[in-house]
Amino acid sequence: MSTIELGLPTIQAPQIPGRRRPTRQLRVGSVPIGGGAQVSVQTMTTTNTADVDATLQEIAAVTAADCDIVRVAVPSQDDADALPAIVAKSSIPVIADIHFQPRYVFAVLDAGSAGVRVNPGNIKKFDDQVAAIGAAAGVSIRIGVNASTLDPRLLAKHGRATPEALVESALWECSLFEEHGFTDIKIAVKYHDPRTMITANRLLASRCDYPLHLGVTEAGPAFQGAIKSAVAFGILLADGIGDTIRVSLSTDPVEQVKAGCHILSGLGLRPRKLEIVSCPGCGRLQVDIHRLASQAEAAFDGFPHPLRVAVTGCVVNGPGEAREADLGVSCGNGKGQIFRKGKVLRTVPETQIVETLLKEALALSETETESVT
Repeated sequence: MSTIELGLPTIQAPQIPGRRRPTRQLRVGSVPIGGGAQVSVQTMTTTNTADVDATLQEIAAVTAADCDIVRVAVPSQDDADALPAIVAKSSIPVIADIHFQPRYVFAVLDAGSAGVRVNPGNIKKFDDQVAAIGAAAGVSIRIGVNASTLDPRLLAKHGRATPEALVESALWECSLFEEHGFTDIKIAVKYHDPRTMITANRLLASRCDYPLHLGVTEAGPAFQGAIKSAVAFGILLADGIGDTIRVSLSTDPVEQVKAGCHILSGLGLRPRKLEIVSCPGCGRLQVDIHRLASQAEAAFDGFPHPLRVAVTGCVVNGPGEAREADLGVSCGNGKGQIFRKGKVLRTVPETQIVETLLKEALALSETETESVT
């Protein structure tokens, strides 16, 4: 039999982490941002900040989900007064989110906030306050520009919230700080449409070396918002653009953090933890693969070790996927063949598949931990 020579060139796939856009580096508390640092995940609390206990409980929950930085709203003096206790007891850096009243910027700086987010478009006489804010800061400041709060002058100039308008707003406000020697800045230009957000961030990345905070603002409910965020972040991060992210979903902040971590790990920009690989199902199935996948996801929720677990439904792709995973099952005829590190262990009934996978995962983790120690 003759061999067909295709003559195709060998393509070297780019390594995303090595293609990061070079930026200056700043710190938010203990977390470095930009300058080659790992892309960090942020979220924002939904509690009344003045309710210290409730806010700290939510911070603890997002911290457990691997959040790196948390932002809290400070719309009132009561919130500013609560911030010292929150900062003191939070195990991750706390950023204060300021709108409308510049006096709260100084209050949260006195409270020990690790950073401040300001929206120049809705802070009264912001331009007049820049020198004092820069002099008092001692921490990084995020210039956050949203379409809904764009300066009226720029709306009049551009006609609407175009990418160019968003970028012009951000760089103008940065220039005000630069005039006073303050450059410990990161920038966010956000929009609800991923295409506008992507264009704005690409334009911004070409015009400055500040670290960029990525976000699709008002992204929507969990499913829709996660997809929109993943599309925008994936494109930008694959281009090396983006230094910290927040997935803005209309759901629990813990879910926002989980979505952000999954996006980064999927791009190889964050260490992988637990990953469930499962098939979508088809007419070849002889088990309830949707139920098994859901049960496996629930059973492994919070599993602390980096494992890939494959839950597959038939003999076409099942054995290969299960063999490639740390643990896996290839199903058929109401049963599942259990794989561990590429080797078949045994076959169990459908009702015992998830329980067996979890037991094997615990045993595998114990074995690997012992080998390390």
